[in-house]
Amino acid sequence: MKATGIIRKVDELGRIVLPIELRRSLDIDVKDPIEIYTDGDKIVLKKYTQTCSFCGKSKDLVPFRDRLVCRKCIEELSSL
Repeated sequence: MKATGIIRKVDELGRIVLPIELRRSLDIDVKDPIEIYTDGDKIVLKKYTQTCSFCGKSKDLVPFRDRLVCRKCIEELSSL
């Protein structure tokens, strides 16, 4: 992990503000979905991206039965 030196307080509603410099560097825009994870005693925020259900890649995705699958995995599954 990389320390940023940025500290923010949680407000009365449990919110924090992500500084504009951080949002710009991570390409996070207004209304972008953010995933929230925990790792031990840490909270991890990650910009949400849709990924292939099998390999985790985020490019060339095709919907299949309420899931997303990349074309490479489709080709591999077709050859079985």
